[in-house]
Amino acid sequence: MVPRRSFRPFSAMPGRLFSALLAGSLLAAAPALTAQSARLVAVDQHLMVNADSGSTPWWKHAVIYEIYPRSFQDSNGDGIGDLNGITQRLDYLQSLGIDAIWISPCYPSPQVDFGYDISDYEKIDPQYGTLADFDRWVAEAKKHNIRIIMDMVMNHTSDKHPWFVQSAASRTNPKADWYVWRDPKGYTADGKPIPPNNWISGFGGSAWQWSPERKQFYYHEFYRQQPDLNWRNPEVEKAMFDTVRFWLDRGVAGFRFDAIPTLFEDEALRDEPALGGTNAQGDPNLSDIYTNNLPEVHDVMRRLRKVADSYPGDRVLIGETYLNSAADLNKWYGGAHHDELQLPMDMQVGFLNRLDAATFRTRITDAETKIDGNQPLFVFDNHDNRRSWDRYGDGIHNQQIARILATLLFTTRSTALMYYGEELGMVTSTPTRKQDVKDPIGITGWPREKGRDGERTPMQWDNSKDAGFSTADKTWLPIPDNYTTVNVKTEQADPASLLRWHGQLIAMRRQNPALHDGEITMLDENNPDVLAYVRHTPGSPAVVVAVNCSGEARTVHLSLASLGISASTAKTLLTDAPELDKAISLGDVTLPAYASWVASVQ
Repeated sequence: MVPRRSFRPFSAMPGRLFSALLAGSLLAAAPALTAQSARLVAVDQHLMVNADSGSTPWWKHAVIYEIYPRSFQDSNGDGIGDLNGITQRLDYLQSLGIDAIWISPCYPSPQVDFGYDISDYEKIDPQYGTLADFDRWVAEAKKHNIRIIMDMVMNHTSDKHPWFVQSAASRTNPKADWYVWRDPKGYTADGKPIPPNNWISGFGGSAWQWSPERKQFYYHEFYRQQPDLNWRNPEVEKAMFDTVRFWLDRGVAGFRFDAIPTLFEDEALRDEPALGGTNAQGDPNLSDIYTNNLPEVHDVMRRLRKVADSYPGDRVLIGETYLNSAADLNKWYGGAHHDELQLPMDMQVGFLNRLDAATFRTRITDAETKIDGNQPLFVFDNHDNRRSWDRYGDGIHNQQIARILATLLFTTRSTALMYYGEELGMVTSTPTRKQDVKDPIGITGWPREKGRDGERTPMQWDNSKDAGFSTADKTWLPIPDNYTTVNVKTEQADPASLLRWHGQLIAMRRQNPALHDGEITMLDENNPDVLAYVRHTPGSPAVVVAVNCSGEARTVHLSLASLGISASTAKTLLTDAPELDKAISLGDVTLPAYASWVASVQ
């Protein structure tokens, strides 16, 4: 969940057996294979290997895969995805090379915000299954060398949560101070209470909702059905930390914390400064200096980190952190102390939303030099933003551009976070009629804001009914029209597919020492159109990566002399440009329009 004021940042604001069989069939057809396809076969044979080696924490080299549970796989034919459906697809995820699944909230919920309004933190919503189903999923995932990361919403609960029901009942009950309650600023001439200040909800309207029972307002950063918890009350922290322990005791590998910078609000309730203009909901654009990223949150993060560190197995804490600079991001790691989140999300790279080699270079370098040696976490897609295919694509070269983004995600020195269907090139399927919208923000903001349904459509498994997602007459969101060609089954069988491109990159990342452990050094740093860098580690061949972000052929200078590497040629490991699918003389290399090239220095 993204605070609406920063929503859509920086823009306007089945499995191992199949891989083995497919590899065998491709080898049988060897005379017709190109050199690139032959390498693909070798990669496929290694996709089953999913165990990391070494003593570093597992998450430093991980590929984390976000699953929106409503949309991944329906196992019981009700049109909604569920936990047993995810369990059925673990072979596929292992064959792709996934190390961990981050699952969006699957707790009991009225589903006002599709799970981000939680009414019980220690159960599973019946539409997704049971705790027994959850435990079986965790156990089966472990057999596939896949860890489970829960989505934890600590800023707010559902207004149906027993905590809030009790808190709203009176000003004297034991949980009266568990939420952010305030008296009205005054009353209108006709007796209507006036909100305490000008704060607006991220999803439209005032952020204050009147409670007739208490005759007070409660604060809600998001929907009115999502009242904010009062983190200045130590009892709230204890209760939420106990919930974290409940799931850690159950074997989860860590958490992704939703909207984590919004835990605290200004105690003095000062009005937010106006920025001018209005947003998609028709509300004034306001700064969020008094409701977002307040310094008190870091004390909570340090205490939370101690909880996670008290458990074995390198449990990981990931943050939804839409921030404006690497310096701001570094605070969420705890800076040089390394004592807060291990992986706050770096949205600076993946949500640039334009192919700009110079800016990519700057932001990747910032992640290398301005976060005190902490581990970057890059992400290009999630459930709150239009898919990268649409944000970066030009409608003509989308396949090539998607390969550029995947290349950056998997060959830079970062933990990689991807979103279901990203590997297929799934598109944003935005509703064209208001009556078809499910996301409440799309209903209230139509037509300027059409909601987030478009990036949450069901996973496209094959070209059968409902794309193999469900057997229901109607799925919770409609299946996109392109499912007959953009699906797992079709792309697994196509050596040149985007799915296979992802598989090759993930496998190389795991197996190639330079890509797995190496440092990163930028090359040809003044080139305006080609982003190029070298990954290098002692004792292993360096790997050169170059992507052309322009629609014209461009030449890049790839001298490695400054690194003490005298090699003059590189052997192509992966490219989508046939003319580069060979040994290449280093120095000046010409890349076709939107070409990606990964090569081992000889």
